[in-house]
Amino acid sequence: MTMRFKNEVSFARDEYFSTKIQAERKTILLVDDNATSLAAGKQILKERYKVYPTPSAEIMFDLLENLRPDLILLDIEMPGMDGYEALAKLKSTPELASIPVIFLTSLCDGDSEFKGLGLGAIDYVGKPFSGSLLMRRIDIHLRMEAQRQELKTFNNNLQELVSVRTEQMRKLQIALLDTIADLVEFRDSNTGGHVTRTQHYMQLLLNEAWCRGIYRDQMASWNLDIVMLSSQLHDVGKITVSDAILNKPGKLNEEELVIMRTHVSEGVKIIRRIAKNVGDNAFLSHALLVASAHHERWDGGGYPLGLSGQDIPLEGRLMAIADVYDALVSSRPYKSAYTTDAAYEVIINGSGSQFDPELVKVFKGIAAEFARVAKESC
Repeated sequence: MTMRFKNEVSFARDEYFSTKIQAERKTILLVDDNATSLAAGKQILKERYKVYPTPSAEIMFDLLENLRPDLILLDIEMPGMDGYEALAKLKSTPELASIPVIFLTSLCDGDSEFKGLGLGAIDYVGKPFSGSLLMRRIDIHLRMEAQRQELKTFNNNLQELVSVRTEQMRKLQIALLDTIADLVEFRDSNTGGHVTRTQHYMQLLLNEAWCRGIYRDQMASWNLDIVMLSSQLHDVGKITVSDAILNKPGKLNEEELVIMRTHVSEGVKIIRRIAKNVGDNAFLSHALLVASAHHERWDGGGYPLGLSGQDIPLEGRLMAIADVYDALVSSRPYKSAYTTDAAYEVIINGSGSQFDPELVKVFKGIAAEFARVAKESC
């Protein structure tokens, strides 16, 4: 390698690292009406930072239209707009408020320092300033700002990661629910589409009750989407009932009816087993109440516990209407499907006996929507 080539390589390398260092340097805006202070400050800082000496606050704001410094050194005592006014304006301007500001001042009283810190300055450096002290203060605050930005970025990334994981878990939960619901419906060939339709009815009831302010105090802490999704597990206990009973082509006898009714208690056991492994979970809490109470009656004549009135969990009272309506409008081996008008009359006439009167009022207002869901699934 020739000496000339070595020199060219050395020059290119030096230029590269010089440019890289310049690109990595932080930018300091030095604002002071005193020309001597500006010159001294630039001389001290120029080896490590990109420095923009600025003789007034007004010119500083002109520069800030196109420049975003990493830190501002701001003199307090200046003609026109002083440092306090300039800092207040900086902090009231959203796109400039995060720029850290260190005051330069010859004032030594505590009131002045307290006022500046109260306005948002991060530090004070006395004038005439010591070069080593000024560099040290700037270095400390730029490191702190860099760490703050790194922490902010980390938190943003963490929140994004949590959101992604939460969405993944939500999709997994929905997929598992759909699979369980499909399994129940696959085994019970007499009730095809029942889970999907009752879910739609539940959503209609929940939304309308909320809009009307009915039981809103109880639902205020609910995520209505979660409650609606949880309704898919209301008949999960049917997994334990034999095919001979589930798919019997006719009415069940008394013994078979007793066994069929165990699907409620068995469903509760299944959900509790899941909850034991998963831990506290709003979705499973709602599912447990829907499954356990959807065959209770307002007048106390239901099962399995014979609860009455508002002792029946609200989730169960809602599902009772959705469940019975769908059973009425669906055909079975032992009965023909009711018309939606006939099903409407059954629900209305059941107010105060089988069903919660307030929820029957809710149903009455959206009966046409129930009928639409029933007809679309035919």
